[in-house]
Amino acid sequence: MLISALIFGLLGSFHCIGMCGPIAFMLPVDRTNPTKQFFQIMSYHIGRLTTYAIIGLLFGLLGKGFQLFGFQQQISIITGTLMILTILLPKLFNNIKLSKSITRFVFKIKSALGKELKNKNNNAFFTIGFLNGYLPCGLVYMAVLGALSSTNPFTGSLYMLLFGLGTIPLMTSVVYMGNFASGLFRKRIQQIIPIIVVCIGILFVLRGLGLGIPLLSPPDTISTLNETAKGCH
Repeated sequence: MLISALIFGLLGSFHCIGMCGPIAFMLPVDRTNPTKQFFQIMSYHIGRLTTYAIIGLLFGLLGKGFQLFGFQQQISIITGTLMILTILLPKLFNNIKLSKSITRFVFKIKSALGKELKNKNNNAFFTIGFLNGYLPCGLVYMAVLGALSSTNPFTGSLYMLLFGLGTIPLMTSVVYMGNFASGLFRKRIQQIIPIIVVCIGILFVLRGLGLGIPLLSPPDTISTLNETAKGCH
């Protein structure tokens, strides 16, 4: 399922152009020095990846807790179902309001981000990327669900890391060339993204059902362990 994270990142980066593209384009890079500019951009990306890895670690740890209570398969099914519903029934999720504490947190992130964008110190690029990773984004939420269903802190962190890696090529191009993608091309990619999300959601549901299909839908882990235990007795 890790490959789904990379697909999210690669295709979702067209969505990122609209959300985070302005931040990437406003990076105070040294355009007179190509080598310095490259490392400044990479520092920004490393900051984003660090945030994604931390988020993936936390949600992977949460998923691990669910697994210990025997909910591994159910979490995978719920994750896939939520992915599908967000695409097929978006109005159900558009009306969800963030709590005041989360709203305040996002406001503080945006304020800190605004200050760092005016800072031309080399250390600022990592900080900008780190803060950028915490901004609300529907695509990141989808990746977080994938990290949650991994039921493993390391795998959850790796899932989010791969998601972030997938966004690097296009986000880097934005810094160098601005908003280069044509409106028609971006529109077509935006139309593909929901289809990819639904397909990946179906894969998560199949994985949770434990149908015994190799790689795609392995047997229910808990049931397998119980049967093994009975055999030992």
